Amino acid sequence: MKYGAILLAMMTSLGANAAAQQVSVAELPAVSPARIVILGEIHDNPTHHLTQADLVARWAPKAIVFEMLTPAQAASAKDVDRKDKAAMEAALGWAGTGWPDYAMYHPIFAASGGARLYGAALDHDEVRRAVKVGAAAVFGDDAAKFGLAQPLSATEQAAREADQLRAHCDALPAEMLSGMVEAQRLRDAAFARTALTALQETGGPVVVITGSGHADRLRGVPAALAVAAPDLPVFSLGQIEGEPDDTPPFDRWIVTDVTPRDDPCAGFKKP
Repeated sequence: MKYGAILLAMMTSLGANAAAQQVSVAELPAVSPARIVILGEIHDNPTHHLTQADLVARWAPKAIVFEMLTPAQAASAKDVDRKDKAAMEAALGWAGTGWPDYAMYHPIFAASGGARLYGAALDHDEVRRAVKVGAAAVFGDDAAKFGLAQPLSATEQAAREADQLRAHCDALPAEMLSGMVEAQRLRDAAFARTALTALQETGGPVVVITGSGHADRLRGVPAALAVAAPDLPVFSLGQIEGEPDDTPPFDRWIVTDVTPRDDPCAGFKKP
């Protein structure tokens, strides 16, 4: 099945799925709802990380995949007491990575028990190369398996480029937009590949900690998994700030207050 047909089928299914709905943490099930669960977040929202920690403790996954960690970082924490905040932060080399304060993420690690940790982050040079040469060329031999060899439809390409422009404060030059879409596709496929590896090596369930954009069932990690492993049960939880204008593309979503932050686009605005 071509990627566009798969995307259309997923959109139709989600739109007709009465179970797709806004929930509270308490309304989520007591056991993992799928073999791979994508737990989305807004990175600098502390409430989102507390929810992820709650669900990790509740669902006791065998493996946890982190967008924020490289494979080497995940391996470095293998024998560290995960409840020791200072020791974990040091072992992971968190300082200077550009992610929000480790204190926000520590509850997830502290709740992880004996789950095997996986890092899904790509080398920055690989992501930059995808901007220039495309996701498939960087991903390697399994590009077709994860849907990267199939170009997006013109409509979908335009929609994703518009999303990238909005996400970057309407400040990106038009010639960069297609490359930014390729970088996003690369990362989604890489996170999906790591999640499948974690499932194969541990038996699951697997939890993926990532931004809510990557939890998008129509475009993110779940979409890549639907191409690579169409029969695999996958559950996506998005966390968003403020009531959405349209139905969010997740199996379930949680709405929280907006966390206080400086305007990320302030630097692009004229005085």
